[in-house]
Amino acid sequence: MTDSIVDSGRTATAVAPAQFRSLMSTFPSGVTIVSTLDIGGQPWGMTCSSVCSVAVEPATLLVCLREGSPTLAAMLRSSTFAVNLLHARAKASAELFASGTPERFDMVRWTADPQAAGPHLVDDAHAIADCRISRTVSTGDHTVVFGEVFRVEHPAEGSPLLYGLREYSSWSVA
Repeated sequence: MTDSIVDSGRTATAVAPAQFRSLMSTFPSGVTIVSTLDIGGQPWGMTCSSVCSVAVEPATLLVCLREGSPTLAAMLRSSTFAVNLLHARAKASAELFASGTPERFDMVRWTADPQAAGPHLVDDAHAIADCRISRTVSTGDHTVVFGEVFRVEHPAEGSPLLYGLREYSSWSVA
């Protein structure tokens, strides 16, 4: 099934999901774990490579999460989230948080001090951004969440974990 796109009087047909996935697999991206605490203090999180800087003032980034994601629901209720930028040695955590395993937070070390916007995966992240949700936009089967960054931490050094061509990789930090 395809959707029609109308732009300036021209009509084009959107590509099939498999074609789009194939296209985007050729675009390497950094790997993160987006995390939050629900209002009861339960941790939620998922692997996410749909992250982008938006503005420097105010410092804003965006993440895109699937509609229906329990992590997204918890983020929207708490109005905060953390973006854990993973280092090259964190492939196992990236795979764990992409798997949907319910007890994933029991399988990694994490912290959440009172100022944190969500769990910090201190063994897996080379940098962490704590964010307040400033806006959301629904599009297709995802929600774009804009987060104003109010704190940044660098718990570890290391090369960033990348994902592209359906495999993990990294580059060395000079």
